[in-house]
Amino acid sequence: MENEWVVIAGFTDDVKSQIAVDRLLANGIDAVAVDKRDRIYRIGEIELFVHRDNVLPAKEIIKDL
Repeated sequence: MENEWVVIAGFTDDVKSQIAVDRLLANGIDAVAVDKRDRIYRIGEIELFVHRDNVLPAKEIIKDL
């Protein structure tokens, strides 16, 4: 995953990250949200990954979030 997938966004809100994943999947772009926040204090971000070939279209799809 490290070589083929790229982080295109970071979210602190669970709902926004899920909306982003759902939008990308609905448009035929595979996406994965990885929660990198601290489990106790919730410090950090949920990182949104897409395949490196889909970076530009994916960013366009989620630009208003």
